[in-house]
Amino acid sequence: TMIAQEMKVDLNQSKIQWTGEKVTGEHTGMVDLKDAKLKMQNNTIVEGKFIINMSSLTNTDITDTEYNQKLVGHLKSDDFFSVEKHPTAELVIVESSAFVNNEATVKGNLTIKGITKPIEFKAIKNGNSLDALIIVDRTKYDIRYRSGSFFDGLGDKMIYNDFILKTNLVISES
Repeated sequence: TMIAQEMKVDLNQSKIQWTGEKVTGEHTGMVDLKDAKLKMQNNTIVEGKFIINMSSLTNTDITDTEYNQKLVGHLKSDDFFSVEKHPTAELVIVESSAFVNNEATVKGNLTIKGITKPIEFKAIKNGNSLDALIIVDRTKYDIRYRSGSFFDGLGDKMIYNDFILKTNLVISES
């Protein structure tokens, strides 16, 4: 049997883009990886732990500085991610299928605001990077602000429950 190989994740080049949608449009931004551990064996992810620095959260679609800062401040507040109380989020990989045609199904536990829930997503190998679109139902993490599931009559102010993390892990040859 092959020994599990520790992959070196380049934290500076790896990117996580978030998208949150509402009835009237969407917002996007970035958030940084604080730490990443990834082990592969027989073309399969056997171990993975990713720590996200929630205080690094930015918005990239609003050009007006004041409005941009307002949105980011709101996202960091207790209405959303309570960043002061929960400065990091964490994804731990529990199991993964082997990569077939550069694609694998990954199961993990995602912790946001101290709440841990199972999550599943596809990982795609793309040269020296691993890409994934992770769809997160924020209401599972007690983020209910303007959610149609919990508040009626919001109309176009409603923010959808799912947000998307588009992740791009850059693996540097160790």
